[in-house]
Amino acid sequence: MKNLLKFNLFAALMLAIPAFAVDGMAVIDMRTAVLSTQAAADAFKALEEDADYASNLEEAQSLQAERQAIAEKLQKELEALSQEQIAEMQKEIQDKGKDLEFLAGKIQQAQEETAQKIFTENGPAMQKIIGELIQAKQIKVLLQKNETILFSDPALDLTDDVTSMLDVAASEANTQSE
Repeated sequence: MKNLLKFNLFAALMLAIPAFAVDGMAVIDMRTAVLSTQAAADAFKALEEDADYASNLEEAQSLQAERQAIAEKLQKELEALSQEQIAEMQKEIQDKGKDLEFLAGKIQQAQEETAQKIFTENGPAMQKIIGELIQAKQIKVLLQKNETILFSDPALDLTDDVTSMLDVAASEANTQSE
C-alpha cells in the first residue's frame, strides 16, 4: 500500500513539474462556473418553489425530526423499556431511515436534473466563452480543476471569469429578447 502511495505521489510530481514550466496554463471548474451563474440561482430557486420538491423536502425534514425524537426517547428510557419495546423503536427508526433515504434520493435527483438542464442550456455559451478566453489570455494548456490537481495558483483559475461572462451573455440575451 505504501509503495502504491509513493508511486502515485512520484507520478503526480513528475507530471506536475513539466506543467509548471508551461507558460499560458490555466485551470477551470466548469461545474462551479455554470452553477454559480444567476441563471442557475434562478433555476434552483424555482425548484425550491416547485410543489413536489417542497413537499418532499418538508416530508424529509419531518421524518428526520421524528427519527431523532424516537432515538432520543429510546436513549433516555432504555433501561425502563422491555426488549420488545426497544426492538419496536429500533425498527421504527430503521423504517423512517429508509423512507428518509428514498426522499433524499428523489430530492437529489431533482437537483441533478436541474443542474443537468442548466449545463445543457449553458453548454454552447460556455464553450464559446472558454474559446474566447483561451485566445485572449493565450492559454496553451487548460486543465479541469478537480481532485487530482494538488495545487494551482488562483491567478490561473478561469472559473469566475467564465461565470461572469455567462451572466453577461444571459443578460444580453434577455435584453435582446424583450
